[in-house]
Parts: sequence; structure tokens; C-alpha cells
Amino acid sequence: MLPEPDPTLCRALAHDLRAARYSGAALRDAWGVQADDAVARGLRGPAERALGRRSDALAVLGRLWGLGVPVAREAAAAALPSLGVEGAAMLGLVALKGDHVVPAVLVRPQPFDDGDGEVEWWIASDLDEAALGGPLPEDHVLGVGGASQTLATLQLTWRGGTALDLGTGCGIQALRLRRLVPRVIATDISERALRFTRLNALLNDVDGIETRLGSLFEPVAGETFERVASNPPFVITPRVAGVPAYEYRDGGLEGDALVSAVVSGVAAHLAPGGVAQSLGNWEYRDGESGLDRLRGWVDPSLDAWVIEREVLDPLAYAELWVRDGGTVPGTPAYARLIDAWLDDFAQRGVTGIGFGYVVLRRPLAGAPTLARYERVAGGGESAFGPHLAACLENHDRAALLDDEGLASAVLRVAPDVTEARHHRPGEESPSVIELRQGGGFARTIEVDSAVAALVGASDGDLPVGALLDAIAQLLEVDATELRADVLPRVREPIVTGFLAFADA
Repeated sequence: MLPEPDPTLCRALAHDLRAARYSGAALRDAWGVQADDAVARGLRGPAERALGRRSDALAVLGRLWGLGVPVAREAAAAALPSLGVEGAAMLGLVALKGDHVVPAVLVRPQPFDDGDGEVEWWIASDLDEAALGGPLPEDHVLGVGGASQTLATLQLTWRGGTALDLGTGCGIQALRLRRLVPRVIATDISERALRFTRLNALLNDVDGIETRLGSLFEPVAGETFERVASNPPFVITPRVAGVPAYEYRDGGLEGDALVSAVVSGVAAHLAPGGVAQSLGNWEYRDGESGLDRLRGWVDPSLDAWVIEREVLDPLAYAELWVRDGGTVPGTPAYARLIDAWLDDFAQRGVTGIGFGYVVLRRPLAGAPTLARYERVAGGGESAFGPHLAACLENHDRAALLDDEGLASAVLRVAPDVTEARHHRPGEESPSVIELRQGGGFARTIEVDSAVAALVGASDGDLPVGALLDAIAQLLEVDATELRADVLPRVREPIVTGFLAFADA
């Protein structure tokens, strides 16, 4: 068990890390871009070779906590003048073995940029497979992995009073939520994970985060929150002997029951206007859509926006997560675990496994107005959070307008939208007109000439109705009929971010 973090020692460690310029950019400069990419893939050899015999504090700490490589005790002591190697051992970050200091955890820089500016934290977590030299232990506390980064990019920047990080792990989502609310409750079934969360909060001088031990919503019974974030252990894992169950990824329930419990249970913990965001997997069973199954889990009192990014077949899914646990393809253990996964899926008639994002919201007043369950495979270069927030705000405003009100609204086309027209050889008029987003979810929607003309003319000057009247003249059609046809259909480009209200 990780020791309970001491605030004084954490401050000393932070002082030494700052003095060493222990940052993501500095490490990348030290061992190079290619080696930095290799570290992200679990390969530390290129970075070790690039550091060579360097003995400065950045190189020593980079080896020790960036790569998980033992270093000479004398070098570690010089790199940690405030904390000392004994202090690092008291925090549970290293073990002292003769003339060497052996890493017990990783401590890696984690930079990001949100609406409040650029921030870089140091995030401590358990040693990875490269440092361990083999499969992970079942109580492994993961650092900032791909799923954590995905959920972080999805986070809305809306503020509130309280937030819940359900299944906090190393605490990265709790730290991000704390920038939006004054008080965060971080829960987990693992006391080890909660200690990492407390360590990381102290190391980065972040207050207002309270940790609670327990499963799902048990630690917050009767409480409500304005923001909820959850990267739950959503991986579907056979519940049979001999199959490792990793706390950070496997929920301990059959199939997708853990994700179902999170989605269905959050309604009781959302304050009016509160938003819950989570990741998840859901099963497709004997022809029944996974999105339809998920729809049945959502409390009907909530707004819902579910985006499915991909669907894997059972074999591909099994291979993904068996490899993730550190079992090497081609070994007997690998084949045995694949068979266990496929048998488990076959018992439930699983034909595919979906992965995606779930956004749920309790309306401030009245009935819910949003129920989107869709498949969106693409993704732009920008963070999804601001885009998703803008889309929700567009939806809320458009939902209050009837067609007459929408005709009076002034819209502007988003700056990342482009248009593509496809012509058959020899034909003057296009057979297909597409609008494409460069950012956000990189959507492509097919439109007709009237909607394309409206989007193109929406420069924040004239209201929709006036533009449609002008378009009717150009197309030589009845203006009233064109309005009746186009106004219901223009709501989709508004909600998905192709268009926005000009005064927003």
C-alpha cells in the first residue's frame, strides 16, 4: 500500500521537480521527439540511449520517474536536495537498495490547456509494463492513459458548485474538475488509487478535493452535483478463474453491467442543470443495437447525447485487452485468454462491442428536449469539450424557438466549415453537396442546394427568414413553401455546430 502522503514532503518534492525543470517539454528536448513517442508506446530504450551519461537533475529524474529506471543513490540525492532519497522513500516513491534508488512509481509531467490557460501537473501512478518487465498487477493504478485523455478533452468548461469524479484512479479528472468547481468528491473502490489522488493533489498544490472509498455511488448516497465525470472500469472481462481482473479497467460485473449501473444511477446525483460525462463500452447482442440497449439505461428525466466512436467484433476486442494486460501474442496464455473472452461473449450472444461518450444532463425546468444516440467515427484537431459545449448551447436556444422564431434569428457559419460539391460528368448541377467540419467531431452532412445556400449566406448580418426569401427568388420557388421545408431541417446544422447564433 502506498503510504499516506505527507504534505511537507510533497512540497519538498514539488520544489525539487521545479528546480530540475522537470516538464514534458524539457524531457522531450532531452531525449528527442522520436524517443518521446516511444515512451508513450511503452518503449524506454530510445530515451535511455538518448540521455546517455547525462547526470544533471532533469536526466536523473527522467530516468527514475519518467522511465522507471533505477539510478545511483548519489545522483538521486543530488537531484532531490530538498526531499532527499529518504523523503522519497517515505512517500513510497522509491525503494533504497544499497547504492541504488529503485523507482516504486512513475511521476510524469502532464501538460494541458483549458479555458483558464496552460497548466502542467506532475502525476504519480504505478509502474508500467516497461518498468515492471511483465504483466501488470491486478491492483495497478494507471496514470494518464488514452481513455483519461479522451475524457479530459470532452469535459465541458461549464462551472458549478460541486463535482463528482466517479472512479478517480490517479485523480486526473478530479484535478481538472477542481478548476471548474470549488469542491470535488473523488471516489474509488481502491484505497491505493485514493492515496495516489491525494498525493497528486498535494504535489500540485490543489485543495478542495475530498476522497471517499466505495463502489459506484455508495460513497455519495443522497448527494447531488453540478458536474459528474467518470472514466469507469468499463472493459468487458470474463468473470472466470484464470482471467486477471485489473481494478483500473475491469468493473467486476458481467458484460456491460458496470456501464449500465453508472448510466442509470447518475440521475439520482445530478442537480438541476447538472451534467454527467463518461466513457463506456456496450454490447451488441444477437442483432440488438448497443445504442438501443444504452438508451434503455438512461433515466427518461434526463437530456442525453451519446456518441459511439467505434464498434469492434468480439475477437478484435479480446485481442485489444489481452495485449493491454501485458500477455504476449503467440504464447499459450494469450490463446487461453482469447478463448475465455470469446466463450464469454458467445454465452450472451454478443456480436460487437461499442465504445463511445455519454453526456447526460438534468434540465433546469420542464421535460428533457435532447435525445441523440448517434455514430460519429471522425474527429477534428480541436478539443471536443468547447465544441460540445457550443453544440449544447445551440440546441438549448434552438429548442426554445418555433419555426417563426428561428426565421427571425441571425446565424453565422462556423469558421471551420467547408463545402464540397460532386458533379456527374457533363452535368451542371451537383448531384451531392456536402458540408464538412474541420474541427469538433469532423462531421460531414449532405444537404440540398437550399440549405447549402442558407449556410453559405449566414454571415451574421441578415435573419434566416430574409435569407430564405432571397434564396427562393434565386431558385424560383415559392418563399412560403421553402421556409416550411428548410426551417425544420436547418436545426440539425445548428445543433451539430455548422451554424451558430450570431450574438452568442
